[in-house]
Amino acid sequence: MSERSTSRGGLAARPGRGFWDALDDRERAALRQAGRSRTYRPGTPLCYQGDDSDHIIVIESGWAKVVSSSAYGHRVVLAVRGPGDLVCESAVLGRRERSATVQALDQVRALVVPAARFTAFLDAHPGVWMLVSGTFVRRLDDAGRRLQAHASAQGPQRLALLLAELAELSARHVPPGPDGEIPIGPPLSQEELGSWMDASRETVARALAVLRDEGLVRTGRRKITVVDPSGLRAFAQDGGG
Repeated sequence: MSERSTSRGGLAARPGRGFWDALDDRERAALRQAGRSRTYRPGTPLCYQGDDSDHIIVIESGWAKVVSSSAYGHRVVLAVRGPGDLVCESAVLGRRERSATVQALDQVRALVVPAARFTAFLDAHPGVWMLVSGTFVRRLDDAGRRLQAHASAQGPQRLALLLAELAELSARHVPPGPDGEIPIGPPLSQEELGSWMDASRETVARALAVLRDEGLVRTGRRKITVVDPSGLRAFAQDGGG
């Protein structure tokens, strides 16, 4: 295995690096040539659940949520995606209908690549397949770990787990302040946080009040700042007991 392949394997498995950051300059140029830039306003879907696969998207700036809807109209937030992330890709590579909707949380600038051009890009740059497969595996692992952690946690602890993960994600794109505070990047509402952690808005509001009283977070409209990241992680692990 070459030195470049070894390095790439590490990047594929490293959660702190997005898909775009793991590409080299030549690969980025080729992918840009295959696609076109587009801006999505807040609330605009980047792709729809149930649609046929016809493009993939790389988020250049902004945040989006991944949402699944049941046949009865119940919507569940599954994840958030941010700068450098590859989205809407699983249906293209699996050649099936999209399993979820990806919707802009704020203004999103993205690179949109038609499905045929993306697969041609992968054929021309076979090393990138490792990055794509690494993305799949990491997301499956993250989802499984989150479900396991939430299974035995109560409301405030479950929210602390989620906010600790969001703080780590946010810190990859905007460094913490001099005092260590981390503003949560994705502008999620209390309803969206509740959907993600399978709880009501009221449960989220009560949990936020507990975390504020503990001096762990500060809140505003669609804005949460983690004041004490290490304390929040400790609370998430033991519930403050």
